[in-house]
Amino acid sequence: MSEKLISWNLNGLRAAVKKGFHDSILQLNPDVLCIQETKAQDDQIREALGDIPYHIYSSSAIKRGYSGTAILSKKEPLSINYGLGIDIHDQEGRIITAEFEDYFLTTVYVPNSKNDLSRLEYRQGWDADFKNYLKNLEKTKPVIVCGDFNVAHKDIDLARPKANYNKSAGFTQAEIDGMDNFVAAGLIDSFRHLHPDQLDAYSWWSYRAGAKEKNVGWRIDYFLMSESMLDKLDKAEIHPTYVESDHCPVSITLK
Repeated sequence: MSEKLISWNLNGLRAAVKKGFHDSILQLNPDVLCIQETKAQDDQIREALGDIPYHIYSSSAIKRGYSGTAILSKKEPLSINYGLGIDIHDQEGRIITAEFEDYFLTTVYVPNSKNDLSRLEYRQGWDADFKNYLKNLEKTKPVIVCGDFNVAHKDIDLARPKANYNKSAGFTQAEIDGMDNFVAAGLIDSFRHLHPDQLDAYSWWSYRAGAKEKNVGWRIDYFLMSESMLDKLDKAEIHPTYVESDHCPVSITLK
């Protein structure tokens, strides 16, 4: 039986609900939905989701209205873990890991380096610590990690690579190196594994200058997975028609 996993940075869960999020979830019908940037506290998340046929797990930032992640699962996980276990990283609700029978599923909202790159050094430390966390999980069972990684990995993954390289957060060499390190550690980019040459495949568009209409976008939302799970990967898709956020949902289907 196939299993559909979806990742979606909603840029505010409550705002997305007002734009039709519940109808979209009915259409997409994921077995598990991983959400980033909920911008809400745990009680606000449950109130916004209402009576939905999923087990709900959320992690909120100490700072209200900022960051935050959630996992919605039709099947109850074997266990749930929040954060990395490192205080400096665990103040912003950026990580939830659900354990299922055959794999760990981690949703992540990777810190943005900021427009002035003032958080780039912190981001580099985050990437290293997060990679170690995932590799430790992998000692027990395979890992699927999904979410907003806030980096376009290759030139093919953004519309204007030359204009942004080493100038814009999300396409500096340091951030690219971080993604290289995930892949070198055996965590495979599911979309590029199945669609190595697909152009114009983006998951985020600026709200400025009609970027979505012109498809001037970036692919910064990923499903990475342990190499040992690749034989179960049936589909890896991007769903750009959904407009509840400046990001669109991305998904994988397991067979």
